[in-house]
Amino acid sequence: MSDSKNVDYIFVLKALQEIPFGVGKKLLIDFLQGKINNESVKKNHLDYQNSFGSLAYETFELEAMIDSLMLNNLIKTVSLNANKFWKVFELTPKGRQEILEPSLYKKKLSYNFKETKTEITDKEKAVFQAFGSFLSDYNDEQKKVIISNKQHILCIAGAGSGKTSVLTKRIEFLVKYCYVNPKKILAITFTRKARQEMINRLSGFDTFGLVKIETFNSFCEKILREHNDVLYDESVRVISYRDKIMIVNRALASLKIDIHRATAIYFTSAQRKGKTDEQLANIFMNDCFFIRDYFKFKHKLIDESSFETSDVKHESSARLVFDVCNFIEHYMEKNYLRDFADQLIDTISLFEKMSSFIPEFEHVLIDEYQDVNSTQTKLIDLFNSKNLFCVGDPRQSIFGWRGSDIKYILNFEDKYPDCEIITLTKNYRSTNHLVDLINKSISSMGLADLESVVKGEKNLKLLKFDSEIKEFEFVVQMILASAIPKNEIFVLARTNRQLNELSQLLKSRNIKHIVRSDEQRRSVLAGSDDVTLATIHAIKGLEADTVFVIGCNGLNFPCRGSEHPVVDMVKVDEYDKEEEERRLFYVAMSRAKNTLFLTYSGTRPTSFINSEMLKILDQNKISLKSSSQSKTFKVNPNVNAVVERLKDWRRNISRESGVPAFMILHDRTIIDLAQKMPLSTVELEDIHGFGATKIMKYGEEILDLING
Repeated sequence: MSDSKNVDYIFVLKALQEIPFGVGKKLLIDFLQGKINNESVKKNHLDYQNSFGSLAYETFELEAMIDSLMLNNLIKTVSLNANKFWKVFELTPKGRQEILEPSLYKKKLSYNFKETKTEITDKEKAVFQAFGSFLSDYNDEQKKVIISNKQHILCIAGAGSGKTSVLTKRIEFLVKYCYVNPKKILAITFTRKARQEMINRLSGFDTFGLVKIETFNSFCEKILREHNDVLYDESVRVISYRDKIMIVNRALASLKIDIHRATAIYFTSAQRKGKTDEQLANIFMNDCFFIRDYFKFKHKLIDESSFETSDVKHESSARLVFDVCNFIEHYMEKNYLRDFADQLIDTISLFEKMSSFIPEFEHVLIDEYQDVNSTQTKLIDLFNSKNLFCVGDPRQSIFGWRGSDIKYILNFEDKYPDCEIITLTKNYRSTNHLVDLINKSISSMGLADLESVVKGEKNLKLLKFDSEIKEFEFVVQMILASAIPKNEIFVLARTNRQLNELSQLLKSRNIKHIVRSDEQRRSVLAGSDDVTLATIHAIKGLEADTVFVIGCNGLNFPCRGSEHPVVDMVKVDEYDKEEEERRLFYVAMSRAKNTLFLTYSGTRPTSFINSEMLKILDQNKISLKSSSQSKTFKVNPNVNAVVERLKDWRRNISRESGVPAFMILHDRTIIDLAQKMPLSTVELEDIHGFGATKIMKYGEEILDLING
């Protein structure tokens, strides 16, 4: 994509600067398209403005551009004083600065990284041949990665291209054929699961566990324990989950509020919807520790000015988080506790003070390099290893909101001019149809297409539903009807809310499943053959035969809201949020091996599903028949008992409010509730006589009453 195309979004910002009054989306788009017959354009002589008719884009393309600018906080919507329901666009201070110094386009992959095809010479092929069976299971690009003698290597490994295999095989090559002392090899990854997988793969030849395979945190923790007395006056231990709960409760007690009041301040009513008190408390706790660590990684003191607040609600939330984080910091320091941020920062501090404590490694290998942050790269630099091997995939960089910085993988060649960049593009996971689809989803990012090695039938569907509950019901029916092992089915959602509501429906049908959310991993109805439900962030690196990606509409992709309010308030703006959301959608689809269902409700699917993808996908609108719909709810054998409870409740409400009983709940509504036993406010929408007003007024109370 050319630079001129990349900066076209500036015309949207200039239009908002030039139009002398607040405008809605339709007028803004008509203005940009140069539609002279728009009444507001004619009445206010807007056709004389410089930006009038400046963009020759389709309406849906301009809508996507506007959404991207909102996501990146360059424009925002505000309510007009006369009517709080009438929203108009407004430039943010960041948007005004962007007009003067455009920088958003420089954060895009296509601007920063030019991927080149890996060439294999005849001489290299002869060397591969000489290794015989040692390399026989690998393709030529993988072989080059395994035996390259370059000191600095970056392996760009696409989805399903075997990155863990080549990383562990390279370690085996270094020990077996280069006679490197295994004690002088360090491999670092991000998760305990990935670490254990590497250990398992190397167990065949690394019998005594001499190769150091660590996560960033396990490596640092071992160093700090070994040299505790150099850094600390007392023995310092890693903070536990129980410690975190206790500290947050003490912080709130010092502020004279309880956890229920704290979550009411912190979350909006929409963010609280569909979550238990325990889940809300857990998210609040994790967010406070996230902010504390985020500022430590930035080497900044937690300061109220670092929170962007747009209204009183935000100000209250920011103040609460600020106070709790300060309490956490002082408590941990006083009681000699550390968490993962301290592990990294304190290890770096130790190495800078006492360079003799830095272990000497001949080879350092880093997994998931697209996810590193500035502190982790500083630790890597301190190793000063002669040989550095990094493997990752810019397409799957999805943790910018958590502080990861994609620039380290994109600028690897600038830092190491003598490096060799080897690209793995052969996908061994998904069918050719699936690979074609995911290639089309990120074509604008300028990365090389993956090539599928797996041939298979085309099982790709984009399905539209009348409502979210019908969308969920379809997923449940497909799971029940599926002949494949249930642990080969993933259901992926963008938000924890969707996950929780679908999980409730599955529990009502006694369908065994495992939930993996951003905050936790919890088993539901534990069993050995479970469907996995997950948020996309939580499932990265895993795969399944059949994948459902639910909620594929413009509300979820890109996700405008957040279940972590403080992430929106902190100035985390070093990356293009819209492009990261697109990569997240790519990661979701690329988990599938054979079958992919993209489902949505609403007027249209996400703009991330582009015209090229629509040509590949089979599209249908699904209207579930009444016989199927009747299965949506669990049959309740105690109907009469529930009816009596509901009538008692209705009688009390009627007496307290002075409203006739039938106006609160009709008898038919009570019977419908008792028979269907809805588990969420979404399911209440399908109960006779329940509208939005009644759900808002009585919904949560009734759900507690019938399911308590």
